[in-house]
Amino acid sequence: MFNLTLKQLRLTAAIAEHGQLQRAASILALTQPAASRMLAEIEKIVGAPLFERNPKGMTLTPMGRILARHAHAMTVEMHDLSSEVEQLHLGRSGSVRVGSVTGPAVGYLVPAIWQLRGMAPDAQIAVEVAPSAALMRGLMSGDFDFVIARLPTDLPRRDFVLHPAGTETVSFLTRRDHPLATLRDIPLTSLTRHEWIIQEHPAPIRQAVEEAMALRGALPPANIITTSSVLLMMALLSESNAIAPLAQEVVTLFTAADGAGYASLDLAEAVVVPPYYLIEMRNRTLSSLAQRLKALLLSELKG
Repeated sequence: MFNLTLKQLRLTAAIAEHGQLQRAASILALTQPAASRMLAEIEKIVGAPLFERNPKGMTLTPMGRILARHAHAMTVEMHDLSSEVEQLHLGRSGSVRVGSVTGPAVGYLVPAIWQLRGMAPDAQIAVEVAPSAALMRGLMSGDFDFVIARLPTDLPRRDFVLHPAGTETVSFLTRRDHPLATLRDIPLTSLTRHEWIIQEHPAPIRQAVEEAMALRGALPPANIITTSSVLLMMALLSESNAIAPLAQEVVTLFTAADGAGYASLDLAEAVVVPPYYLIEMRNRTLSSLAQRLKALLLSELKG
């Protein structure tokens, strides 16, 4: 097996490409005598001449053609490797996996991802939307670089770095021609006579809505369908007079387009969910790409 250095391979490839030792030496920032000595060392290692010298320059021997072909391939691979490593260090490539609760995923993570995509078109970005408890389990097991979630009370805060991110406001989504869709300043308590489609306990939106109703002396509606699937919620709403409490960002997404088949109810009182955070593990180093997405996301969250 030939024990050739990368510099020796580069010299072989450069001479083969340009046909002149002096030109190859100049490209590699070598003096001509140093390049000549290096070529002699290469030919000694290989055990055969690589080039024939003639008045027009240097041409490859059969052994030279074999070595030059492999030398060129290896130098290209090393250049590509160097470029990929540099792009990775600069946060322009690689992969990042994040998790988020629904509201900030729609309102803040989406625009941050599009910004990152413009800076790093080759980056692999994976996003999972789930409840906070599931996101925190994924973060601790290494499935996510960071998450946007609420910290469960049974987890020690000291194990995490928490960046304040914001609160979710609850909006109530219905089909566009719902009997309440054209009313203004609707009391929250008046919604109890309608069927609801809502997440199961202990979903923060459900807790916030039920606490807000309790403060106003009202019981939760008796007629409830529970699901965590937004897609199923939309299907159920489109064929009934049901009401679905959702994050405001999600409701805006489904009602903003012209001709949207859904409406947001105009409530007299605001219902706010407890704050969420951008959370990362305290002793885990983020990749450059993850750091870049985190910075873009925090900028979005700060407005």
